[in-house]
Amino acid sequence: MRIVVLDGYALNPGDMSWKDFEEQGDLTVYERSAGDETLQRIGDAEIILTNKTVLSGGIIKSAPALKYIGVLATGYNIVDIAAAKEQGVIVTNVPGYSTASVAQTVFALLLEICLHTGDHNNAVHAGRWISSKDFSFRDYPLLDLAGKTLGIIGLGTIGKAVARIAKAFGMETIAYSRSQNEEGKSCADYVSLDELLARSDVITLNCAANPDTIGMINKNTIAKMKDGAILINTARGTIVAEEDLAAALNTGKIYAAGLDVISEEPMKAGNPLLTAKNCIFTPHFAWATQDSRKRCMEIAASNLREFIKGSPVNVVS
Repeated sequence: MRIVVLDGYALNPGDMSWKDFEEQGDLTVYERSAGDETLQRIGDAEIILTNKTVLSGGIIKSAPALKYIGVLATGYNIVDIAAAKEQGVIVTNVPGYSTASVAQTVFALLLEICLHTGDHNNAVHAGRWISSKDFSFRDYPLLDLAGKTLGIIGLGTIGKAVARIAKAFGMETIAYSRSQNEEGKSCADYVSLDELLARSDVITLNCAANPDTIGMINKNTIAKMKDGAILINTARGTIVAEEDLAAALNTGKIYAAGLDVISEEPMKAGNPLLTAKNCIFTPHFAWATQDSRKRCMEIAASNLREFIKGSPVNVVS
């Protein structure tokens, strides 16, 4: 059985082994595949693994040997699911592998905004503490999390993990989510979106990008937020109207933003958030700790193993 990985570098830049896949078939791994290379590289392969390489309906229908697409991520919008169903191609994803690392990144961004650890470290290395007349100096306001209200938009697996960490910091947790359950109620109080916007000192986006959420954070919803609120986004960049967020940062309506994702990735030079006040970025790496990527690799290999056995799991097609 021929297995082709179209864009293996994102998941495994060389610090892990592909042996679990090599044991299941004749494996070829490409670091990246441009659009016009994809179909050629699929060729007569029965098994395709992809992270972000798009598999359109045209590509799927032009690969007659294709039986299985394993998405090396949780989101699977890069695959035309309707075309896969029509062709009888099984599509699987990898749920839950990055919960811990994404929740951790939410607080890495938030704590950097509150304490400016990196900026102060740079100041110390530049000799500022050595030359200081006082035992302590601060270049920015330092903020406590204890006693603040965290509003979580999207109380799924990651949102719940964020809520539990927030409670350990002494924060009040409220959430807006399209589905509600008892586990969620143990982590946060469910409220309407308008109430969440009005009450939250910090808002974190942990929801999927879909027609209901794309552009959700815009000038109208920002106007309903507390003056000086903080926004964290580790979900999808398209949930935020970037021009509106940049304007709110520049006026101070939003105190600061910490973003792991933007609407177009890699970032383009003209993105308005690059020059906005108090906006910090990480380059869409919340999912990518080595532990997280190892879990993703293991689950993806298990998905393929179960498919070959005739009992596919984590099927999204």
